[in-house]
Amino acid sequence: MVATSFTPMASLVGGALIGLSAVLLMWAKGRVAGVSGIAARLFPPYEDGEFAGRLAFVAGLVAAPVLVRLATGSLPSQTIEAGTAILVVGGLLTGFGSVWGSGCTSGHGVCGLSRLSTRSLVATVTFMAAGMATVFVMRHWS
Repeated sequence: MVATSFTPMASLVGGALIGLSAVLLMWAKGRVAGVSGIAARLFPPYEDGEFAGRLAFVAGLVAAPVLVRLATGSLPSQTIEAGTAILVVGGLLTGFGSVWGSGCTSGHGVCGLSRLSTRSLVATVTFMAAGMATVFVMRHWS
Protein backbone atom coordinates (compact mmCIF):
# COMPACT_ATOMS: atom_id res chain seq x y z
CA MET A 1 0.00 0.00 0.00
CA VAL A 2 1.29 3.47 -0.87
CA ALA A 3 0.78 6.14 1.75
CA THR A 4 -0.10 9.61 0.56
CA SER A 5 1.71 12.58 2.04
CA PHE A 6 -0.29 14.66 4.48
CA THR A 7 -0.72 18.08 2.85
CA PRO A 8 -2.98 20.19 5.06
CA MET A 9 -2.27 23.54 3.40
CA ALA A 10 -2.68 22.28 -0.16
CA SER A 11 -5.86 20.47 0.90
CA LEU A 12 -7.22 23.57 2.63
CA VAL A 13 -6.49 25.80 -0.37
CA GLY A 14 -7.95 23.23 -2.78
CA GLY A 15 -11.10 22.82 -0.71
CA ALA A 16 -11.50 26.58 -0.41
CA LEU A 17 -11.15 26.96 -4.19
CA ILE A 18 -13.77 24.27 -4.81
CA GLY A 19 -16.14 25.96 -2.38
CA LEU A 20 -15.48 29.39 -3.87
CA SER A 21 -16.10 28.05 -7.38
CA ALA A 22 -19.39 26.49 -6.29
CA VAL A 23 -20.51 29.74 -4.66
CA LEU A 24 -19.51 31.83 -7.68
CA LEU A 25 -21.38 29.55 -10.09
CA MET A 26 -24.49 29.66 -7.90
CA TRP A 27 -24.23 33.45 -7.57
CA ALA A 28 -23.51 34.16 -11.24
CA LYS A 29 -25.74 31.57 -12.90
CA GLY A 30 -28.02 30.19 -10.20
CA ARG A 31 -26.66 26.71 -10.97
CA VAL A 32 -25.26 23.97 -8.75
CA ALA A 33 -21.66 23.02 -9.59
CA GLY A 34 -22.34 19.36 -10.34
CA VAL A 35 -19.50 18.24 -12.59
CA SER A 36 -21.33 15.21 -14.01
CA GLY A 37 -24.34 17.33 -14.99
CA ILE A 38 -22.15 20.03 -16.52
CA ALA A 39 -20.15 17.47 -18.52
CA ALA A 40 -23.24 15.50 -19.61
CA ARG A 41 -24.88 18.63 -20.95
CA LEU A 42 -21.99 19.19 -23.35
CA PHE A 43 -23.59 16.54 -25.57
CA PRO A 44 -26.86 16.67 -27.52
CA PRO A 45 -29.78 17.14 -27.02
CA TYR A 46 -28.74 19.96 -24.64
CA GLU A 47 -28.56 22.96 -26.91
CA ASP A 48 -28.89 26.24 -25.08
CA GLY A 49 -26.94 29.39 -24.36
CA GLU A 50 -24.85 27.73 -21.62
CA PHE A 51 -22.67 25.54 -23.85
CA ALA A 52 -19.66 27.89 -23.80
CA GLY A 53 -19.76 28.12 -20.00
CA ARG A 54 -19.96 24.34 -19.64
CA LEU A 55 -17.09 23.88 -22.07
CA ALA A 56 -14.98 26.44 -20.17
CA PHE A 57 -15.73 24.66 -16.88
CA VAL A 58 -14.64 21.26 -18.20
CA ALA A 59 -11.64 22.79 -20.01
CA GLY A 60 -10.57 24.30 -16.68
CA LEU A 61 -10.65 20.86 -15.07
CA VAL A 62 -8.48 19.47 -17.87
CA ALA A 63 -6.13 22.48 -17.88
CA ALA A 64 -5.48 22.47 -14.12
CA PRO A 65 -2.75 19.77 -14.17
CA VAL A 66 -1.10 21.50 -17.13
CA LEU A 67 -1.00 24.77 -15.18
CA VAL A 68 0.43 22.98 -12.12
CA ARG A 69 3.14 21.48 -14.32
CA LEU A 70 3.96 24.87 -15.84
CA ALA A 71 4.03 26.57 -12.43
CA THR A 72 6.02 23.95 -10.51
CA GLY A 73 7.90 22.04 -13.20
CA SER A 74 6.41 18.69 -12.18
CA LEU A 75 3.22 16.93 -11.25
CA PRO A 76 2.56 15.30 -7.87
CA SER A 77 3.52 11.64 -7.89
CA GLN A 78 0.58 9.33 -8.29
CA THR A 79 0.21 5.57 -8.37
CA ILE A 80 -2.75 3.74 -9.84
CA GLU A 81 -2.53 0.03 -9.19
CA ALA A 82 -5.67 -0.94 -11.14
CA GLY A 83 -5.53 -2.13 -14.71
CA THR A 84 -7.23 -0.48 -17.66
CA ALA A 85 -10.28 -2.78 -17.53
CA ILE A 86 -10.95 -1.98 -13.86
CA LEU A 87 -10.57 1.76 -14.52
CA VAL A 88 -13.01 1.62 -17.45
CA VAL A 89 -15.59 -0.40 -15.48
CA GLY A 90 -15.18 1.92 -12.49
CA GLY A 91 -15.63 4.98 -14.68
CA LEU A 92 -18.76 3.56 -16.30
CA LEU A 93 -20.25 2.59 -12.93
CA THR A 94 -19.46 6.04 -11.53
CA GLY A 95 -21.09 7.70 -14.52
CA PHE A 96 -24.15 5.47 -14.24
CA GLY A 97 -24.40 6.16 -10.51
CA SER A 98 -24.15 9.90 -11.11
CA VAL A 99 -27.04 9.80 -13.58
CA TRP A 100 -29.11 7.41 -11.50
CA GLY A 101 -28.54 9.45 -8.32
CA SER A 102 -29.31 12.73 -10.09
CA GLY A 103 -25.93 14.16 -9.24
CA CYS A 104 -22.33 13.46 -8.36
CA THR A 105 -19.98 14.02 -5.44
CA SER A 106 -19.54 17.68 -6.27
CA GLY A 107 -23.24 18.34 -6.76
CA HIS A 108 -24.43 16.44 -3.71
CA GLY A 109 -21.37 16.52 -1.45
CA VAL A 110 -20.28 20.12 -1.91
CA CYS A 111 -23.36 22.01 -3.04
CA GLY A 112 -26.20 19.86 -1.70
CA LEU A 113 -24.83 19.47 1.82
CA SER A 114 -24.11 23.18 2.08
CA ARG A 115 -27.79 23.81 1.24
CA LEU A 116 -28.81 21.27 3.94
CA SER A 117 -30.48 18.99 1.36
CA THR A 118 -31.67 15.72 2.89
CA ARG A 119 -31.49 14.03 -0.52
CA SER A 120 -27.86 15.12 -0.87
CA LEU A 121 -27.06 13.87 2.63
CA VAL A 122 -28.46 10.44 1.78
CA ALA A 123 -26.62 10.39 -1.56
CA THR A 124 -23.31 11.46 0.04
CA VAL A 125 -23.56 8.89 2.84
CA THR A 126 -24.42 6.23 0.25
CA PHE A 127 -21.50 6.88 -2.08
CA MET A 128 -19.04 7.31 0.79
CA ALA A 129 -20.17 3.99 2.32
CA ALA A 130 -19.98 2.26 -1.08
CA GLY A 131 -16.48 3.66 -1.61
CA MET A 132 -15.29 2.53 1.82
CA ALA A 133 -16.81 -0.93 1.32
CA THR A 134 -15.14 -1.24 -2.08
CA VAL A 135 -11.72 -0.29 -0.69
CA PHE A 136 -12.17 -2.73 2.20
CA VAL A 137 -13.16 -5.61 -0.08
CA MET A 138 -10.40 -4.90 -2.62
CA ARG A 139 -7.71 -4.68 0.07
CA HIS A 140 -8.81 -7.52 2.34
CA TRP A 141 -10.71 -10.08 0.23
CA SER A 142 -8.86 -10.10 -3.07
